[in-house]
Amino acid sequence: MLSWIDGRPEELLSIKDRGLAYGDGLFETIAVTAGRPVLLERHLSRMAQGCARLNIALDQSLLRNELQAFCAALGNGIAKLIITRGDGLRGYAPPVAAQSRRILQGSPAASYAPENAREGVRLFACKTRLAEQPLLAGMKHLNRLEQVLARAEWDDPAYAEGLMCDVGGRVIEGVYSNIFMVRDGRLSTPDLSRCGVAGVMRAELLDQAAQLSIPCSVTDISPDELRSADEVFVCNSVYGVWPVLELLDCRWLAGPMTRRLQAIARDLLDS
Repeated sequence: MLSWIDGRPEELLSIKDRGLAYGDGLFETIAVTAGRPVLLERHLSRMAQGCARLNIALDQSLLRNELQAFCAALGNGIAKLIITRGDGLRGYAPPVAAQSRRILQGSPAASYAPENAREGVRLFACKTRLAEQPLLAGMKHLNRLEQVLARAEWDDPAYAEGLMCDVGGRVIEGVYSNIFMVRDGRLSTPDLSRCGVAGVMRAELLDQAAQLSIPCSVTDISPDELRSADEVFVCNSVYGVWPVLELLDCRWLAGPMTRRLQAIARDLLDS
């Protein structure tokens, strides 16, 4: 696995790193095609916004150049970008003069069953609930223990993804994806102002839908509202769009709007 730390080939990380000690940092998972990071601007923008919210200093120009050089060396695959606050001593208080750390890991392209995109997937109904914390909502921070617990709930390969709700029972996201529903020609995705990860593919599809004059909304979605949807799909920046066919006793078809947006996502990932 190709790995760089602060711009240099390296695999060893300081045990004083606050990302390890407290999850004090953020990450991006980026598809790389022919040496090019896909959706680069969206990934960099989300990282910049997250660092600003956590008050982690970051040289954006340096990061961009470093990420592009790393992806060129990787060629094809997945680049994982991690930014931590850097080293610190014992205690939660952020060091006054902390030096943020840049970590890049490269791996082969993800291998998903082609029928996930072609035919659709079944979702597992996770019991693990997402806690509400508006100060962290939307960010892809390093503490993913809720997702770890949720993903441990099933090992049946019949389920390609799991659905997660918040403590109030509202539909939020997949374990590693965002979720959309279509009803009466309107596209909707859950409000992530309380919890959840605002994915870059989610943002891209919302923009694409607006350009296509598809009515869309970001709103609270209850399980009953999801159940009554005409179409449901999940998405992320690595696999694009998967139609959802089944969740518990609910059944949906891979409808025309799902296929339309799936084609847009596929073009973005393949270009």
